[in-house]
Amino acid sequence: VQLQVSGGGLVQAGGSLRLSCVASGRTFRNYFISWFRQAPGKEREFVAQINWVGSTSYDTSVKGRFTISRDNAKNTVYLQMNSLKSEDTAVYYCAATQYGSRYSDPNGMEYWGKGTLVTVSS
Repeated sequence: VQLQVSGGGLVQAGGSLRLSCVASGRTFRNYFISWFRQAPGKEREFVAQINWVGSTSYDTSVKGRFTISRDNAKNTVYLQMNSLKSEDTAVYYCAATQYGSRYSDPNGMEYWGKGTLVTVSS
């Protein structure tokens, strides 16, 4: 699976951004898609996950502010980020795995897209 990430940028605190992750190369429906992020000097951390039928999971730090969604016809997963905070500043990555039990573990992901930088100014 090849994953193409887009949508990062600079936004003021309280603002919104939408990230996109377009998949190609294999059957999209077989994969759990997760978003991770990595802030400077910190480890990569789980943000959100979505499976084929649309079931979702979120880290507590983004729950209620971020929404992950999936358009299977377009092989695309979105991350809508609202009420952004300075602590959301990070490089955001999408990743894919066939193994549902691993969706929140960076080491459990099989494929990664290149990251996109999200900078939230306070």
